[in-house]
Amino acid sequence: MTARYEAVIGIEIHVQLRTSAKMFCPCGTDIADAPPNSRTCPVCLGLPGTLPVINRRAVEHVLATGLAIGGAVPPVTRWDRKNYFYPDLPKGYQISQFDLPLASHGRLVVETAAGEVSVGIRRAHLEEDTARLIHAETSDGRRISLVDFNRAGMPLMEIVTEPDLHTAEAARRYAEELRLLLLAIGASEAAMENGQMRVEANVSLRPVGSDVLGTRVEVKNMNSFRSVERAIDHEIARQAGLLDAASVVQQETRGWDDTRGVTYLMRSKEDSHDYRYFPEPDLPPLRPDPAWLEAIRATLPELPAARRARYRRDLGLSPYDAAVLTAEPAAASLFEVTLASDPALKPKAVANWVTGESMRLLKPEVETVADHGAVIDPAQLARLVALVEAGELSGTNAKQVLQAHARDGAAVDSLVERMGLRQINDEAALAALVDGVIAAHPGPVAELRAGKAQVLGFLVGQVMAASRGQANAGAVKALLERRLAED
Repeated sequence: MTARYEAVIGIEIHVQLRTSAKMFCPCGTDIADAPPNSRTCPVCLGLPGTLPVINRRAVEHVLATGLAIGGAVPPVTRWDRKNYFYPDLPKGYQISQFDLPLASHGRLVVETAAGEVSVGIRRAHLEEDTARLIHAETSDGRRISLVDFNRAGMPLMEIVTEPDLHTAEAARRYAEELRLLLLAIGASEAAMENGQMRVEANVSLRPVGSDVLGTRVEVKNMNSFRSVERAIDHEIARQAGLLDAASVVQQETRGWDDTRGVTYLMRSKEDSHDYRYFPEPDLPPLRPDPAWLEAIRATLPELPAARRARYRRDLGLSPYDAAVLTAEPAAASLFEVTLASDPALKPKAVANWVTGESMRLLKPEVETVADHGAVIDPAQLARLVALVEAGELSGTNAKQVLQAHARDGAAVDSLVERMGLRQINDEAALAALVDGVIAAHPGPVAELRAGKAQVLGFLVGQVMAASRGQANAGAVKALLERRLAED
């Protein structure tokens, strides 16, 4: 984008809510591995004579989100029919919300390379998801489209920002921060790779200094946070090129091709009046009770932004460590409980072990335990960190101990003794090891004395190998230097 234009970006995010049943029927939401069209009933298939019933838990998730972003909840909200025809919409309309959403006028502050950006959130409302269209090619080369109605009627929350974003990076950071918030309050698993969080961007350009919005283009099919940033950056550059060439930017919906790194035309962009919204006659208005709202507010946990600030302010963690811990709820939980198990530990040391080896072992793809996955007892992790900090266990051997603990749950102290890994700090024992290595490697010793300083690392490594990693590496290095200086 040339310096002549300012990008104006608004983000719409659809999030699949964490419920056991669909939005308006009792069908299960366990559709990930379900056979096509096996999680359906007359209601979500839109058969004549059926009536929807509101999922209370889905409503509570949206209300919790509204409270978490500081939004307003109206005294009365209503359901609307969004009318359009497409094969993935079994009723020919979608039950949604238009002018009376469950939450509105919220705000989320995100951190970018250029500083904090305050993003206004216009609305958060409930609706039902559409079915899934599968486009394929038969063995004889025919193109076919199949419809899987398992997803039809799944509870969706749509969250719409104000046009407060001006860079692709800020848009990405907003999407990432919103996902962290949704995970923290338990509203959604928000896994983009599984379609549980779908990000769409409305992008327009205007001359720098102007307050008149340009023609907006909606960008879809961004299936990762990296794609969000790349797609918006590309769309900004594309529109700037059109404007520089005195061409017209068309109001349209464009898809993102992640392989080619370009957006492509999907269809002309609709306006709200094209959907002919009108109140849903089969559902009554909803009036959130103040006591109900306060009960939901009381369940809200510490939110990601507040947690990051506390880690930095009270625990002295770096912005990077605070962000990494907060980005993964499991990591933050393990960090908190481990630190509480031994308040004498330094928060930085615990953070290093949690964000490093612990989270690596807890990943499903790491074959730590055959059947049930790795389990790390925070109290045992605290003991491990204490042994390392006290110099009784080397970092390398501590990783072996932690893996063994995650595998069978044994106590750290018993594992250290069983595996014979307690660090050797006794100077006499270290001196014997050092002397043995000096005697066994006269060539490298001569090179070191001739001024080849990097050989010292080799000799330290030989001592560590001879001690099976138990020797105190710092003490070994100092002892080697002293021994060689004496000869």
